[in-house]
Amino acid sequence: MNKPLAERMRPNNLDDFFSQNHLIGKNAPLRIQILNGIIPSLIFWGPPGVGKTTLATIISNTTDRPFFALSAINSGVKDVREIIERAKQEKGLFTTKNPILFIDEIHRFSKSQQDSLLGAVEKGWITLIGATTENPSFEVIPALLSRCQVYTLEPFSNDDLISLLKKAIKTDEILTKKEIILKETEALLQISSGDARKLLNTFELVVLSEKTDKIIITNKMVLKKVQKNNVRYDKTGEQHYDIISAFIKSIRGSDPNAAVYWLARMIEGGEDPKFIARRMIILASEDIGNANPTALIMANNTFQSVNVVGMPESRIILSQCAIYLASSVKSNSAYMAINQAQELVKKTGDLAVPLHLRNAPTKLMKDLNYGQDYKYAHDFEGNFVTQEFLPKEITNTILFKPSKNQREESLRTYLHGKWKGKYGY
Repeated sequence: MNKPLAERMRPNNLDDFFSQNHLIGKNAPLRIQILNGIIPSLIFWGPPGVGKTTLATIISNTTDRPFFALSAINSGVKDVREIIERAKQEKGLFTTKNPILFIDEIHRFSKSQQDSLLGAVEKGWITLIGATTENPSFEVIPALLSRCQVYTLEPFSNDDLISLLKKAIKTDEILTKKEIILKETEALLQISSGDARKLLNTFELVVLSEKTDKIIITNKMVLKKVQKNNVRYDKTGEQHYDIISAFIKSIRGSDPNAAVYWLARMIEGGEDPKFIARRMIILASEDIGNANPTALIMANNTFQSVNVVGMPESRIILSQCAIYLASSVKSNSAYMAINQAQELVKKTGDLAVPLHLRNAPTKLMKDLNYGQDYKYAHDFEGNFVTQEFLPKEITNTILFKPSKNQREESLRTYLHGKWKGKYGY
């Protein structure tokens, strides 16, 4: 049986590796380490299909090291210890080159499973390379994380993905037997969402479902074929981001029925409940915010409860929170405010802090008028006094714009009462 197209197109060396130029491009830090043969333990963080596994294999091949691989989804402490023992034996033959232990989905390892790696990493029996789709700051224990360098892999750009498709058409042993014309690629790019593996496997599905040797790829054709062959939720990648996207958008759209449905899809697919809870924390601030501040408290308590209770009971807690968030009034004013503020900082640079707002711990600073003319709000009626808090170059800039909901309308009224017309409230 033929390997999937994504496997057939998997690169074997750094020069054939698509994208991630910030890591393995000319003079990039990771490329230099690999070519010098000096490989510390690493964590590769990035979405599915960006080359984490491929890059680990290339490192092993390039540095001529023994390579052992485990998947955290179906491996336990026993498997880890067995691999470490084998690696120790290999180490006897490769005295200057530690064997590489690659662990896919390392964020799914429990604390005890991650603890079992520490001794081997510290003593140099193995060089650990972990791959994760989750933020390692949250999912990898501090003791292990401190012994690893973390590299972030980015989603493939559309240009990279199109180049990859064209290369597959020209070089793959099966595709070269057909005349394939890429008339439209938008649907393929949208479905793949920066995931090269998903792109290639979807493309192969579309091509092989056609009975003719001449195949013209159009958006309509791709969508029809993909919908007909839609697969079940796959917690290891294929629909991971599609389902969580549908879940978040259902909550944002205030549809508790749809939210619970997509939640059930993830639970039945074996999704990590902490992943779901963490996404609800983000949503509680991004899409609800000050329209209902209790939403963030609810979501954070849900995350803590899921950690304590575990499955299957956590499904009830997740359901309660999803329904609450979906049924809540919505606002993205906090999200929009910080986005605009960051854009303003990028545009205006490091503007000077006004003198009256500066800290003045020394006599010299006081002599330079640091802190002079600052008005302490609590010395004034209502604990408020009008003064300028922004750099003079951006005085009167409006970043926070209260949304039209009951709670934020009260904020608007309060701010207007304090600032009058200064900020347009």
